[in-house]
Amino acid sequence: MEVTVQWIRTSWTKQSRGGEAAARRNAAPVGFRVPPLSPAVAHVVRMHEYDGFAPSDSQEDLRKVDVQLREDGGRLQVLPRVQPLFALPPRPRRPPAVRLFPGQWVRWQLNYRFSSAAGVRGWSYWLDTFNIAYGPVEADAFLSSPTVLVDERGPVR
Repeated sequence: MEVTVQWIRTSWTKQSRGGEAAARRNAAPVGFRVPPLSPAVAHVVRMHEYDGFAPSDSQEDLRKVDVQLREDGGRLQVLPRVQPLFALPPRPRRPPAVRLFPGQWVRWQLNYRFSSAAGVRGWSYWLDTFNIAYGPVEADAFLSSPTVLVDERGPVR
């Protein structure tokens, strides 16, 4: 199966829920240039509040990415996993898996809110963006509009 996967995780605390910090967070890209990748490897980008949402990229084994990928009948079925289960917002009904033809790609976004176990620390937040193409793509493919966009972000107040 030839697939190109980019997983972007943006993380922040209540400090970036408003004002200039929120503006920086909201300006964070949802797609990056893809470096040359070996088969079965994903491009992973992390952006954190503590470093001003500067992107830091790496490569990870595709099996460590929270997404289900399955080839079936000449199409790629894509469905991100919701992890961890104790996070908000609740997702009682999720969109169905996306089925891509070769050359197509999907951008799928999910957000989360977490609280510390004892409530001692404040809330923290994640935004996961998965850019997934069926087959190889040009390095700047994820800088454009996707074939399919799934916005599974929910209220996290």
